Amino acid sequence: MVRPTEHMEEPTIEDGASAWRIARDSRVLDVNSSYSYLLWCRDFAATSVVARDERGRAVAFATGYIRPELPGTLVIWQIAVDEDRRGRGLAGAMLDHLAARLRSRGTLQRLETTIGAENEASHRLFLSFAERHGAALERELLFPARLFPDAHESEHLYRIGPLARPRPPVPSSVAQHSGTRRTRSAS
Repeated sequence: MVRPTEHMEEPTIEDGASAWRIARDSRVLDVNSSYSYLLWCRDFAATSVVARDERGRAVAFATGYIRPELPGTLVIWQIAVDEDRRGRGLAGAMLDHLAARLRSRGTLQRLETTIGAENEASHRLFLSFAERHGAALERELLFPARLFPDAHESEHLYRIGPLARPRPPVPSSVAQHSGTRRTRSAS
């Protein structure tokens, strides 16, 4: 896996339109209104991240919020990467960046997200995150398909934690000699 070279930081209101575009172009995410992405980048910037290319253009984002009733728990709402940047570990790097930022502020012990049963890339992404952070992962059905008013698949809740310090990735030459298999994330 090539480590991403993109610069990561908190989003600004100006990133709302880019986040909407990236979500729309993913052809996988539920696309919210463009207005909601502007609000998200204003109200939840501290718990979200945007990755920028060498020209400063947003090419990926992850949005999240702290659960009010569980103050040490970050819920990842959406994560998406421009198609030409996928497969290089950028989604995982954004999660690691966001976790490190929130841990440095003393506000993160656990991470949650929901994933549809068919979303293999997200399953691999969050399993890998749990492994890198030495954390247990629990999975349960949160929202069965019957609860959705539209044709939405069931969503499973992933609870990851407590989080330990992340382990650095094993260089591919070491992984080949140690017998470790590495999988590539589609994100």
